[in-house]
Amino acid sequence: MKRRNFLKLSAVTGAALCAPVSALAARLDPSQISFSTEVYNANAAQTIIVFLYGGASQLAGNLTNIDEIKSKSQSDYDDYFGKNKITVTANGCWQQAGGAHIESMIASEDMTLFRSCYSAAREKVNNKAHGVCVEQNQKGSFEENSAGVLTNLSQILEHNGVIDADTILPFVTLDGNSKFYAQEGPYALYPVGVTSDFSNPYARYGDYDWRYYTRAERVANPKTYNKIPALLHKKMDDLSLRYNRNPKIKYAFNKRAELDLFMKEMKDVATPDLGANAYPNLRFARNLESAVKIISNNADTKVVTISGSSGLGGWDDHDDGKEYVDRSEDLFKSLKSAVAHLKALNKLDNVNIMVFGDFGRNVNLNSSLGWDHGNLQNFYLFGGKKYFTHQGVVGETVLTQTGPINRLFQAPKVDSYQFEPLSIAATIYKLYGITNPELLTDSNLPIEI
Repeated sequence: MKRRNFLKLSAVTGAALCAPVSALAARLDPSQISFSTEVYNANAAQTIIVFLYGGASQLAGNLTNIDEIKSKSQSDYDDYFGKNKITVTANGCWQQAGGAHIESMIASEDMTLFRSCYSAAREKVNNKAHGVCVEQNQKGSFEENSAGVLTNLSQILEHNGVIDADTILPFVTLDGNSKFYAQEGPYALYPVGVTSDFSNPYARYGDYDWRYYTRAERVANPKTYNKIPALLHKKMDDLSLRYNRNPKIKYAFNKRAELDLFMKEMKDVATPDLGANAYPNLRFARNLESAVKIISNNADTKVVTISGSSGLGGWDDHDDGKEYVDRSEDLFKSLKSAVAHLKALNKLDNVNIMVFGDFGRNVNLNSSLGWDHGNLQNFYLFGGKKYFTHQGVVGETVLTQTGPINRLFQAPKVDSYQFEPLSIAATIYKLYGITNPELLTDSNLPIEI
């Protein structure tokens, strides 16, 4: 497959590039970033990011070199996993490690599997450390002092009037804070954190709630105390609005009531009957289900971030690789449910799901029966059919060895399409109307525009 056929974004380039701004600068000047309202409106993009902390092996989606890997590996794959547990699917995926689900979504043209997300820059300096790779991938930059991808995106969207103080939950995390929201620079982004069951941090107790009464009042009125209006929350709001001169503080009190209502509404949203694609009973699957509910019921939400470790476990599989197989099966089964959920809601055209992590793994099965850090990973892309033309599988790999056996790894073929992990950040920027995203990503271009 030729490079130009891999992936197309239905995005018009729009304005010419603005005057150069250093991609390494800690202080982003959004006026120097070219923004196309036409592209932003045409895509109406919304994104769910699943980040696989620990660096997931790429083998779930790439067993194309498995015969050669088996012949050169330090430990025997068949002896450890069992020969009948390493089944290669039609497109070279690992059937028992989620490959059957990947094949199903490829067949329905709901996803693209990129096999050659490869950091040549890191390979040159032998950089395979978790912390720095996570930070770089979530910032979209090799610069230590740059802000996170979503912090930059929020500033640019705000500068161009797309989001403002009235926008409801533009960035949401079911993951806690992360470097996607890194605060370097003058602009701070604090995403709204929610739980999969929509525990409501904005709730106010009802007017008849016994918790507003003293113990003496409850004892004195054992039958009626909970029917006496208790308006402490309203009194506190009134006092705050009266004595706080800062309009932002006053606005925050009003906003809380609005967010309270939104969270209550989300809690009541039902998931359609997905039949055989019903979500598995997993914490990760529940997080993913909640992300779909938020993003499909609130056009204001641009990006939801989820940890791909939540409920599944981490992906730093230096030993006991059998756990990776079960974890990958759970991951892709959950993702197939999310795709079916979006499809049932007619949201698969504008909502996309991106799955990636720190890095990939080498393919030598080491003496601890796991894999060490590598620089090749898969990038899994789902949905977004309005602006993505899914191409199934993109990129080919070869088996390479440099030095000792533990340096047995997959790398892109010389003539195969490949891209740095920072190109994922550039793609996110492009989806949301930024026409010169390479200024933010150390000159790395979006994935095949």
